[in-house]
Amino acid sequence: MKNNIAITPDLVAQHGLKPDEYQRILDLIGREPTFTELGIFSAMWNEHCSYKSSRLHLKTLPTKAPWVIQGPGENAGVIDIGDGMACIFKMESHNHPSFIEPYQGATTGVGGILRDVFTMGARPIACLNALRFGDPSHPKVRHLVSGVVAGIGGYGNSFGVPTVGGQTGFHTRYDGNNLVNAMAVGIAKTDEIFYAKATGVGNPIVYLGSKTGRDGIHGATMASAEFDDASEEKRPTVQVGDPFAEKLLLEACLELMRTGSVIAIQDMGAAGLTCSAVEMGAKGDLGIELDLDKVPCREEGMTAYEMMLSESQERMLMVLDPQREKEAEAIFRKWGLDFAVIGKTTDTLRFVVKHHGEVMADLPIKELGDEAPLYDRPWVETPRQQRIAAETITPPLSNADAIKKLVATPDLCAKRWIWEQYDHLILGNTVQAPGGDAAIVRVEDGPKGLALTSDVTPRYCEADPFEGGKQAVAEAWRNITAVGGQPLALTDNLNFGNPERPEIMGQFVGCIKGIGEAARALDFPIVSGNVSLYNETNGRGILPTPTIGGVGTVKDVNVHAVAAFRQAGDVILLIGETQGWLGQSVWLRDVCGREEGAPPPVDLAAERRNGDFVRGLIQKKRTSSVHDCSDGGLAIALAEMAMASGLGATIDALPANLPAHAALFGEDQARYVVAVAPSEADQLMADAKAAGIPALKLGTVGGANLNLPGESPISVAELKQAHEGWLPNYMAATVGN
Repeated sequence: MKNNIAITPDLVAQHGLKPDEYQRILDLIGREPTFTELGIFSAMWNEHCSYKSSRLHLKTLPTKAPWVIQGPGENAGVIDIGDGMACIFKMESHNHPSFIEPYQGATTGVGGILRDVFTMGARPIACLNALRFGDPSHPKVRHLVSGVVAGIGGYGNSFGVPTVGGQTGFHTRYDGNNLVNAMAVGIAKTDEIFYAKATGVGNPIVYLGSKTGRDGIHGATMASAEFDDASEEKRPTVQVGDPFAEKLLLEACLELMRTGSVIAIQDMGAAGLTCSAVEMGAKGDLGIELDLDKVPCREEGMTAYEMMLSESQERMLMVLDPQREKEAEAIFRKWGLDFAVIGKTTDTLRFVVKHHGEVMADLPIKELGDEAPLYDRPWVETPRQQRIAAETITPPLSNADAIKKLVATPDLCAKRWIWEQYDHLILGNTVQAPGGDAAIVRVEDGPKGLALTSDVTPRYCEADPFEGGKQAVAEAWRNITAVGGQPLALTDNLNFGNPERPEIMGQFVGCIKGIGEAARALDFPIVSGNVSLYNETNGRGILPTPTIGGVGTVKDVNVHAVAAFRQAGDVILLIGETQGWLGQSVWLRDVCGREEGAPPPVDLAAERRNGDFVRGLIQKKRTSSVHDCSDGGLAIALAEMAMASGLGATIDALPANLPAHAALFGEDQARYVVAVAPSEADQLMADAKAAGIPALKLGTVGGANLNLPGESPISVAELKQAHEGWLPNYMAATVGN
């Protein structure tokens, strides 16, 4: 093998490999690697692909349940949703690319996660996302919001899948690293699921989809590094997406899968051809031999190194039944896509790459993945903060004025400006649109549906990673429950700073422990996910942000609840215990200017008990008006239900023995606001008491104002105007700097 480029310590460092990792390569292969081999190791051993800092801790998460068909380790997770149908879903990040080039970064994030789902034989039916941006006054934030939202809408709308839900937040800690987490959900028959494990010796390896270019080279390596002031120079590592090509790829793949000719299939995502080929071979205990002369390229003179590391989009790698090669090629040619046999499976357990008749790489295939470094990084536990006693805080505003202020803050304002740029109705199966607790999408012709959500509260995770991790899972579980869904499984996107700093690694470990405990207690296993580390610029890391994407089933989409008042005269009830927990609340932060204190603890037994009770009410058609209490507590839940319907409410009673500001704005967990017909209220209270579930009659629905004890009436129309106005005004540059 020729190696015309000298492998120097500087070159090794440029590939994101530390000296001891390079020595590990020398020991493994017994010689100096070629330049192409160095690139392959760089791709396979970076954080983004190898999970070298996180694998040890991810293994502790619960991943199994009777309804789980495929857990972590494949392109996406798979769960059984009954009637011979499976739901296939996953969430992934495109944080670093979206900061450098927001439109294409977000676009290719959506495209990549859609491929992960349809690679397994599923037709995508919904997308969600979770976005985090810096302080709105930061000079780059408006540009990032605009580009990311346009990119998500541009790809999803063109590809033809509805974007039905998500979460968007702002905080100065994301000034240098915005987060773009994309989630895709698809459905397939349980007996028609495709995997990445190659089988059979001598079978053709087929390249499918778009041509290979120089975009995205070192994209995975870039995603595994901190940013600095020169990050703009990394723009060439951001891929460029083509949603129309991906739509063709989807239809061609699904048509080909129906022929029975596909043995294994893998999306070319991070690290492109390298990672997809190695994973298929290693999973099947087979070798892989590639001839790069056969790879369709759209640029002249591409080297083996460039072809192996390109992250050009809309590409797949497939192991094919050799008897069906002509049939398969005809399908792809019909759809106007490239189809090229570029290699074969072997029995050598070697990964061999040839170009122009020369061997450019010859490496042990299993060790490329299995021998990737695995670090038990030092970590320190996050110091615990003290509970803040509500009695010690003097509210700077009246409770009515505080509500008006909070509904018009960046975090709590309406995100309509964002989700109206997404086509959330395409395919015609969206039952519950964005803006509520969870989206609902009909499965085929119904009546069954899927309830979908994404959630996390980073300020809780920063203050107490264990409780914050628990709360993220519990909140997703509650969101699905609040629309009447049965939570089944989750995917996660674990976004953190530099794991080489013990305090950051401590946040990661704490959140993982909390996520695991909540997932076990709620029978809500993790079936897929993604880890995004080094979200840090010039030494300043993001808030720990372990986004949770939840999926549940709704038996009948005609029987669900919405986060809105329905009928004047309905009785408003609060389910769950209120202690007035103000630590880390948005009221304390945005009204009092204090970002401190211990976050609310999560009682998982109470979560389950209260949630099961509320879900039962919805499924028995005793209520169709439910909203969980989260950011902003009871006051914001009531305000949101009023604004969603235009109906006011008169609140006669608040949780007892608490200052009013604590009763209204405390962010105690495991709580729901429920509105029911007057004839139902007393029986429901009796049923709650019999089940040992705290319940309180708050008041009644009606009128044009939200009336709280001892406060001036709050006009629902004025509240809604403030709520709806902040984001469009900000994007039009009439607020903020």
